[in-house]
Amino acid sequence: MRRLTSTLILRRRLTVLLVALTLAAGLVGVTAPPVSAATGSRVVGLASGRCLDVVGNSRAARTRVIIYDCHGQPNQAWTLTNAGELRVYDGSMCLDVAEHDVTSPAVVQIYNCSGRANQRWTVRTDGSIVGVQSGLCLDVTGNLTGNSTPVGMWTCNNQSNQQWSKPAGPADASPPTPPTGARVANLRCDAVTFSWNAATDNVGVAFYDLYHDGQLMRSVSGGTLSADLTVVPGVTWGLYVNARDAAGNVSQASATVPVTPPQCQPDTQPPTAPTQLSASASGTTVTLSWTAARDDVAVRSYEVSRGGSKVGTVNGTATSAPGTTFTDSGLASSTTYSYTVVARDAQGNGSPRSNTATVTTASSCANPVCGVTQVATDTDIPWGVVTLPDGAILYSRRDAHDIVRLDPATGAKTTVGTVPNVASTDGEGGLLGLAIAPSFATDPWLYVMHTTASDNRIVRLRLSGNRLDTASTQVLVSGILRNKFHNGGRLRFGPDGKLYASTGDAQNGDNAQNRNNLAGKVLRLNPDGTIPGDNPFGSYVWSYGHRNPQGLAFDAQGRLWEQEFGNGIMDETNLITKGGNYGWPACEGTSGACGTAGFIAPKRTYPTAEGSCSGIAIVRDALYVACGRGTRMYRAVISGSSLTDVRTYFNGTYGRLRTVEPAPGGDLWLTTTNQGDKDSIANNSNEKVLRVDLG
Repeated sequence: MRRLTSTLILRRRLTVLLVALTLAAGLVGVTAPPVSAATGSRVVGLASGRCLDVVGNSRAARTRVIIYDCHGQPNQAWTLTNAGELRVYDGSMCLDVAEHDVTSPAVVQIYNCSGRANQRWTVRTDGSIVGVQSGLCLDVTGNLTGNSTPVGMWTCNNQSNQQWSKPAGPADASPPTPPTGARVANLRCDAVTFSWNAATDNVGVAFYDLYHDGQLMRSVSGGTLSADLTVVPGVTWGLYVNARDAAGNVSQASATVPVTPPQCQPDTQPPTAPTQLSASASGTTVTLSWTAARDDVAVRSYEVSRGGSKVGTVNGTATSAPGTTFTDSGLASSTTYSYTVVARDAQGNGSPRSNTATVTTASSCANPVCGVTQVATDTDIPWGVVTLPDGAILYSRRDAHDIVRLDPATGAKTTVGTVPNVASTDGEGGLLGLAIAPSFATDPWLYVMHTTASDNRIVRLRLSGNRLDTASTQVLVSGILRNKFHNGGRLRFGPDGKLYASTGDAQNGDNAQNRNNLAGKVLRLNPDGTIPGDNPFGSYVWSYGHRNPQGLAFDAQGRLWEQEFGNGIMDETNLITKGGNYGWPACEGTSGACGTAGFIAPKRTYPTAEGSCSGIAIVRDALYVACGRGTRMYRAVISGSSLTDVRTYFNGTYGRLRTVEPAPGGDLWLTTTNQGDKDSIANNSNEKVLRVDLG
């Protein structure tokens, strides 16, 4: 038994004082709500049988550490990393010797992980946990065993109050190799056999996840190397597979295998012509309506023509008929237009044209959308767009990995440079979002988010005249997980001067709920890449539970809105709050376990067939949403925290839309993404950059 020296008596008096202060603060016995995703293990004191515990379940830096009854909460779940850190709260905080103290008694606390020696520990075979910097042992103060007894550092003495159960080591963090040899066989009108060669893993492959074009179709066991998949007649899909181990690590994807199933039955009979086509004008917007056509199988779509040229499409699905109205916006004033409509079935048979409807627009625009001008075309996919102080715009070319300066007045384009270290993913990765700070005119940093061969990252580099200064490149954030799809990529400066970024879940839904990695999140960082001190988790993470967000925009109140791809049910428009959990993968839109406590519901959802939306912009309290698969732009009025008066524009007029950004004068830039947007091949596209004049 330890001899009671004067120093020990002083320590015990200090213990009594600390326990009394803890009780007075009401922190003893506080029970946190259940948490299901805590990683790590309990560290149990041999003498007390109680767990190493962060006081009050607090995540604040400098919170003291005590022993307390073991209860399985995250403040008792510790992980010993390969670097010798003892991490808690899913690895977001580290056990830390305060002030780098190397003399007994020293205070132990939690603090933001820094990698310094006062946060590194050695676990000895006798059960003691020794500070690398000090050589002192983790010690239950005064050899006491009661709840809330402080833990500190003391000279190692081999007594039981310095002996602990061994913390868990780092979890398996090695993903499997990508599956190889992806192939198809037995292609029928409604099914195909998809096969692949086995991936390898340091522990073992537990599952294979089967996708088409970024949408999860099904998962099979790790011993299965073939599956029959349901497909849609006549619709081309790109199939691929990811391997996943028991720890949840997901491989990079296999090669993509395109399939186009034949029709189940030949159908050569076209639909009847739509009838009773009528047109009415309100300002410079025309609204059409007609009576539905008939077909021996089903009408799948209507094509709308103006003056003999196609200007829009109204699509149905295999289970729902297409609508019979269309809005044509942004027309010239005091101009007469003529329209016809053709019906088509699933096999492309077209009806005779409807009757012609003629209408004259008003002398002025009285509508939200007043005109559209094509500013430029491009052979690659314009992704990120920013307006420079002189009115020119910069846009990134996703698959070509370079950035173009465009003069909207003349259409003249200049390539300002290629961004270093960009890699594509045979999918939707590559050169993505762009942003400039309000101080750009005097401090011309260009912020870029892009994919590399190993990760997604955020960098900045200077624009010098009409050239990128690639030698100035600074990597601000790296290690964001990547995959074929689900890379996020949008950047936006907020009114607080911070840079916000959207990241995808890298085709692993579990990433979205894991605050220890940066995938499936909205991130917030200082312009120099450091972590803001008021971020909610001591990391870059601002919100989590996201699948593949590609739209960010701030409203007049300084609130952040976000646009997010759903899997196969619903897209989401979310109002982002600090530390918010938006539910993926348990919740998609309003489908799934969306009633789970703590999940934040979207402000608007869209069926994926009418959405698959990417960029968003806010102009004069109206939210504009650019949609790919839905081939349209939505406009919604922001009213309080709701989205109201939702209208559809350009339905099929320009095809798939990727990016919408505010333009000078209260207008919009709008870009298309029609060809080659899932294959990463440079310059195989035919895209447009448009200016949309708003009323």
